[in-house]
Amino acid sequence: MANFEQFNVDFYQSNYTIDDQEEGCNSYGSDKNLYESRKRQTEKQPAGAAFVPPDMLPSPPSYSGQILQPAFSPGTPSQLGYVDGFDEEPPLLEELGINFEHIWQKTLTVLNPMKPADGSIMNETDLTGPMVFCLALGATLLMAGKVHFGYVYGMSAMGCLAMHALLNLMSTSGVSHGCVASVLGYCLLPMVILSSSALVFSLQGIPGTVLALFIIGWCSLSASKIFTSALAMEGQQLLIAYPCALLYGLFALLTVF
Repeated sequence: MANFEQFNVDFYQSNYTIDDQEEGCNSYGSDKNLYESRKRQTEKQPAGAAFVPPDMLPSPPSYSGQILQPAFSPGTPSQLGYVDGFDEEPPLLEELGINFEHIWQKTLTVLNPMKPADGSIMNETDLTGPMVFCLALGATLLMAGKVHFGYVYGMSAMGCLAMHALLNLMSTSGVSHGCVASVLGYCLLPMVILSSSALVFSLQGIPGTVLALFIIGWCSLSASKIFTSALAMEGQQLLIAYPCALLYGLFALLTVF
């Protein structure tokens, strides 16, 4: 019996110890963890990225701008021809059709009846100057104690309609209402000078009558010159000056009396 127990001990005896067993378990666990970590990294990577060498992968773009100042990008809207804002918007006066250079040229043409008129400028439907001159005429009459704003605008409207019908009958090209109103309104400037003179001295004597006749001739001559130049009506200036003189004579009557 003792020999059998000694045989069992000798048969199961080996150099393998418990420390070696624990070390083997630990190495197996570390290999398992390493396998799982590599498996997770492989799942996170795209399918085609596993076969691309690291030196061929594109490097992420580096930010070269400053704080609160983004870097230049060629695809920005400003480089594509679109500007967000009012930098490319035209001026407000240009959108409204107000050109101070043309207003000044028309005023100089009216003040100098002997100066040839530019038909391209005078054919524009600019009503800024006429409205200002009509308002100035009514204001000077008001300062003289005459409230005639309604008469001024009423006679201006009736005179524009009558002159428009007459010019369309006399000219072959025709003319618009705006052009007629613009020319007659600009030529009202000498009448403003007459109404301003009424604030200094009385116009009901012989000097006032002579001055009024001179202003009427001035206005009608300027208007007829502009109409003949804009509508190419050479040789018909006197025919156009006569109805213009009748119209401005009404304004002179308001100013003198």
